Amino acid sequence: MKLRIKVKPGSKKDEIMREADGSVKVKIKAQPVEGKANKYLVEYLSEAFALSKSKIVLLKGETNSYKTLEIDAEENYINSKLPT
Repeated sequence: MKLRIKVKPGSKKDEIMREADGSVKVKIKAQPVEGKANKYLVEYLSEAFALSKSKIVLLKGETNSYKTLEIDAEENYINSKLPT
């Protein structure tokens, strides 16, 4: 499934949130330096979704706060792991 998120790097804690409009926002501690935040994002989401890192691929948004990810899992499973 494809998941579009907004990422806020450099946060005090890691957190996945659902915005009022239904979009997903992810706060991560990693700084946006030399792709470290993108790598950390994949690691964090793999733990949050209980998937291997290889099942999460960044498709778009390498240098943008809005990112599109391809996640090799059922949409119902991912939605069950996201906050409501």
